[in-house]
Amino acid sequence: MRVLLVEDNEILGEAVRDHIAAAGHAVDWMKTLDDARTSLRAVAYGLILLDLRLPDGSGIALLKELRTVGNATPVIILTAHDQISDRIEGLNSGADDYLVKPFDLGELTARMLAVIRRYGGNISPTIAFGELKISPVDRRVFAGDREVGLSGREWAVLDMLLSRPGAIVSKAQIEEALYAFGSEIESNTVEVYVSRLRKKLGREHVVTVRGVGYKIGAAA
Repeated sequence: MRVLLVEDNEILGEAVRDHIAAAGHAVDWMKTLDDARTSLRAVAYGLILLDLRLPDGSGIALLKELRTVGNATPVIILTAHDQISDRIEGLNSGADDYLVKPFDLGELTARMLAVIRRYGGNISPTIAFGELKISPVDRRVFAGDREVGLSGREWAVLDMLLSRPGAIVSKAQIEEALYAFGSEIESNTVEVYVSRLRKKLGREHVVTVRGVGYKIGAAA
């Protein structure tokens, strides 16, 4: 899963980013609303962790914008404001959960999993390509009756392909997904991970569109 973290506190942001990445998820950490909006226009996220007080405005404004245009991405508010009125405003604006700072990182993980499970039947259903079954929510892949294990970076590439089913994903977009893991990107990094996915999922399921990029699905 790819997570958007919107948090301007350096210490907390770094701790949350590293904790989520250690769990095998890709994380984009933005410190302003403008940067968050730019990321949201370019990337399909599975979850948003949103601070309320940011240098260029209120996280509530961004949350309302998302819900107004029909963006149903789950949102967990992270804030130091623990007044009941603040919680009510956040939840009424479309937040899925509310976590008051300071919080335990283990509790954050539990809240994230709870929200993801809640949306499991709507946002990220099981995706099937013949005998290949992919469940993005719990990060499991089955080829027939056999479960296929993927590394975090292999999942990052697969998540990017699944976010645009049937559409072509460019090499640059896949590189961006790998950058979220702090990986050094060599000239052949994308090809290496695409090759690994093909070996595990089947060559026919990761299609090369020569000179353009890749897509998930069955080869023509």
